[in-house]
Amino acid sequence: MPRKDPVAASPAASSPASAAQRHDHGRGQATARRARHRLAWVLGLVLAYAGVELVGGFWTGSLALLSDALHMVSDSAALALSLLAGVLAARPAGKRKTFGNSRVEILAALANGVALAGVAVFISLNAVERYFAPRDVAGGGLLAVAVGGLVVNGVALLLLGHVREHSLNVRGAFLHVLSDTLASVGVCLAGAGIWAFGWLWLDPAVSLVVSVLVLRSAWQLIRDALDVLMETVPAHLDPEEIRDALLAVDGVRALHCLHVWTIGSGAVSLSSHLVIDPAPSPGPEALLEHVRTRLSERFGIEHTTIQIELANGPEAHPIGGCQEACEPAGQPA
Repeated sequence: MPRKDPVAASPAASSPASAAQRHDHGRGQATARRARHRLAWVLGLVLAYAGVELVGGFWTGSLALLSDALHMVSDSAALALSLLAGVLAARPAGKRKTFGNSRVEILAALANGVALAGVAVFISLNAVERYFAPRDVAGGGLLAVAVGGLVVNGVALLLLGHVREHSLNVRGAFLHVLSDTLASVGVCLAGAGIWAFGWLWLDPAVSLVVSVLVLRSAWQLIRDALDVLMETVPAHLDPEEIRDALLAVDGVRALHCLHVWTIGSGAVSLSSHLVIDPAPSPGPEALLEHVRTRLSERFGIEHTTIQIELANGPEAHPIGGCQEACEPAGQPA
């Protein structure tokens, strides 16, 4: 007969804390919907003005404007991918995908970062070529089109600003727009300099600055996405601090198999084996609840899989349900 999980049957399952978790989950779903709607609006704005900048780049002969236009085209593709990923990630978990589709967002963020890096390389190569072989640029037209792009990017930033922390994927879209906004400022300055003083060197110089901004955003996004895919401990958490906090709980003698990772954007998970006193007071179920509460309140970790093992006992006491082959109890994970 399968062992009944005493925690699941305990009053804590219907406690105010559980109600608060349901409330937080509902609020998270509302934030996800709002993020998707704003992504759709930003996609429309950026895609429309990318066409304007492409035409303006050929009309004025400006590499900086063409570079910014290509940057906006890559933004449009990234935003479309982000929007699709958000929709897929919102689908419920299934029999074969028990964690749902959270990793789709991470894969989209990784693709966004790679696309950004590709755009940066293209901009840099053309900027170097243009620097040694300057071409005439219509400064007034360049300035006018660049100002319009700056306004569009500013609106896009406002739309994404309040939801950028929702997920790594949305943050990636925000970084795309932010880097393009900074690039638009540079293009405006280049247009003003060429229009007022005839400084043609500003066109390739600004293009190189744009490429640096793009590469910085790309590297940050690629690094964060790979950290999630490699199940690296989140940067804001210290495994040793978590270990010390668990060992400080009365009744816990040792722990092993401590793992901390993220399934998707911001969804931190933890698994561990705890070795406890043979007869802890007030009981293993209460101790386990105490551990979970400490992890939630101190580290913000809600998804935990913890197996309780009785010290000097003949076998594990699997209250938490995690069973895997690990190193001996008390050794580092």
